[in-house]
Formats: sequence, structure tokens, C-alpha cells
Amino acid sequence: MRDFLPTDVRKRNYVIGIIKEVYESYGFEPLETPAVENIETLMGKYGDEGNQLVFKILKRGEKLDESLETGDKSDLADLALRYDLTVPLARVVANHKNDLPKFFKRYQIQPVWRADRPARGRFREFYQCDVDAIGSGSMIVEAELIAAVSEILTKLGFNSYSNPINHRKVLTAILDTSGIPAELHIDALVALDKIPKIGPEKFMEELIQRGIPQTSLEVFGSFMSGIYEFMHKSINSGGIETRKSFTGKAFEMVEKFIGDHKAGVEGLSQLKDIFNFTGHGVHAYFDASLARGLSYYTGAVFEIDGGSDFSGSFGGGGRYDGLIGVFGKEQIPACGFSLGLERILVVMEERGMFPPEIAESTAADVMVTIWNEDSIPASLELANELRSSGIRTIVYPEADKLGKQIKYADSINVPYVCIMGDDEIRERKVKLKNMKTGEESKLAASEIAARITK
Repeated sequence: MRDFLPTDVRKRNYVIGIIKEVYESYGFEPLETPAVENIETLMGKYGDEGNQLVFKILKRGEKLDESLETGDKSDLADLALRYDLTVPLARVVANHKNDLPKFFKRYQIQPVWRADRPARGRFREFYQCDVDAIGSGSMIVEAELIAAVSEILTKLGFNSYSNPINHRKVLTAILDTSGIPAELHIDALVALDKIPKIGPEKFMEELIQRGIPQTSLEVFGSFMSGIYEFMHKSINSGGIETRKSFTGKAFEMVEKFIGDHKAGVEGLSQLKDIFNFTGHGVHAYFDASLARGLSYYTGAVFEIDGGSDFSGSFGGGGRYDGLIGVFGKEQIPACGFSLGLERILVVMEERGMFPPEIAESTAADVMVTIWNEDSIPASLELANELRSSGIRTIVYPEADKLGKQIKYADSINVPYVCIMGDDEIRERKVKLKNMKTGEESKLAASEIAARITK
């Protein structure tokens, strides 16, 4: 968990501004939810590993004393910090169904918390930038989400990222065809979700540790390792058109493996619709090894891979048609995508991707000096006049030596300084000093704003 200094906040606001702009251009509306949720709202939604990373909040006062007396550790917490933005959204939709439109499109940019030991670019408190569409089972929803996220990354200056897509029904078909019992499907998918981090060899070891039967392990492990290596070597070898070409070959490999498995055929059909609906500039490809560890996904799942020079994902998402029904009586289709703001910022900082006006931005456009105690009213009046003209203005807060004031302005990178000494006040003029060139001009107060703007 970190502090953000002014420069950090400006860079964060720049990225968030582009994310909001793109999401709103697709018709998504803003939503906010509390940092704290009832613990039963969160537990059981993220799989066993996710449950362990939820920040639990102890009961307070007498309720805590009562739970301590019983000795039941599982009863010590009744609240938890928000783990993600999707589960709170599902709760909101279930609770406010009559207040929301039939098709509800929302974006949400707020912090979430994980009790984790974070890797590079990850933190215990971090912002997620979610976009979700509620109420439709059409694959147009997936295509628009993918297009929106791709547009955001393009506007931020990324060009080497890729967008792997898979489908939970396709994964189920592969698991069934491999002979893995239904009760071990989650274990197999958790192991598969780790394959980008641990590699195919350790992936096989992970399957063994999770109790996958030997006969199934050989079939499933060999197929998934093979298709993972095929896709990732292929994807790194070319651009968008190359991805499309290898996507077609991957479809053929999976179709041959699963045969006429009903759910798998349906999943592949939906994936093909998504690819047909996405635009030409989208960096998407079919990756049958993509699992996404969260247990609430029911359909298509997708990620944003940072590319060959960044190990990790910028975000991910998928369809979760069964989650809202957990909080209400009605099953409502839903699909969403979450961008990881922190990872995007880390990479943009390392690559120098921020525009100069953001990277070098300052607290103000001009600083007004204080010549002496008697000149304070005139300096404050000038500052107010400049602000009313849209100029960001800071006033040096003390009557100090002019050299010290100029030095302070230079330390905070203010580009202009207004000086009102005895001569200037008498002449009803202001001396405007350009801090970059050292040039000084005497102007009427009414001319200052125009000169700075120019």
C-alpha cells in the first residue's frame, strides 16, 4: 500500500481520464460501491486461493468478545475489504434491479485489496478499472468490451500487447475428453491458470500434486502443454494477421480433440462469433490454455498480455451469467473486463510513455510574489484576476527576499512569475518573468493572462 505524491497523482489521473473517456464513448455509466462488504458476500466467489487473500475485518466490541470466548476462529470476522469490483456489482444489480435499465452498462474505477505477497507491478491495495454489461447473453457484449479495452491501450500508446480469449465450456470439454472427474475440474483449471508463470514442465507437476489421475494427466497435460507452446511461440512471431492465422489452426486442434462434445461445440461457436464481431485493430487470438482462476466465470474468458517485454497481464475478464443469481431470485447474464491500473502505470513509467505535459506538469502556471506587507492586497487581487481567467496561480505566502521567492518558483517548476514592486504598483503594471528564458516584460494586469496563455 502506497502514498502517491502530486506527480504520481497527475499520471494516474491522466490514465484514468483516458479510460473514462473511452468507456463513456461506449455508453457505460459510472458506479461506486463501499470499500467494505459483508464477509458472506465475498467468500466462496473466488475459489479456495482467492478466499485466502480476502482482507477480513474483525468484529467489534461485545461481538468480538463473544466470538473469542467460543474459540471459533472462523467466527471472528463479519466484514471484509472489497476483493474485486465484480462481486459488489452483482450484489448491486440484484438489490437494485427495479432501479436499473434492462441492459445496464457500467464502469467502476476504485481500489480493491488483496492479502497477498505481491509480485512486480502488483500491490495489496490497487485500483481496478472495470467495465461490465448486464442483461444480455449476446456475444456482441464480449466484442464491445474487448474493443473498448483495446482502444484504451492504443490511446495510451501500447502496441505490443495481445488479447488471448478462451471459453469455459471449451475448457470443460477438454477436461471431460481427458477423463478428468468433474470434482477435480477446478483443481485442473487452477493448475492451468499458472502455466504462464511456471511453464509446461512444472504445470505437469502441479497436476500431480492436485491429484489428477495418471491416465487423465497424460492426456490433459500433454494437450494443454502442447497447445500452450504452439500458441505462445506463434503469437510472438508476428502481428495481428499472424494471430488470426494461428487462431484458426488452434480452433482446428481443439475441434479435433473434443469431437462432438455438446458444451465444447457451443463454446467454440460463441468464440467464433466474438472473433467475427471484433474489429480489425483488435489484438485478439484464441488461446485454449487460458483458464482465468476465478470460479464464477461461465462463458468466454479473456486477458490482456503485456507483450514479450513485460511478463504479466494488464487485466482480464469474462462472462459470469450465474453470479448475480447468487444474490437474488433471477439469473441475469453478465460480462465484464477489469484493467489493472497499477501495472499499466508501472510499464508506462518504465518506457517513458507519458506525454511531456503530464510528466513535466507543475502545480501552477504562474506564481505571484509578495514585495512587502503593504503590497499583499495588490498581489492577492492580481492572483484572483488571473484565476478568473483560467490561469492556475499560486501566491508566495510571505513577504520575503525576491531572490528566495524566485528560487522557490524555480524549485516547483512554475514557468512564470509575477513581480509587483514599488515601481510596478506605482505604474499600475506587473513585471512578468519567464523562468525558462529569464525574459522580463512589464504589462498591465489585464494583459498577463493573455500573455501566459499565448
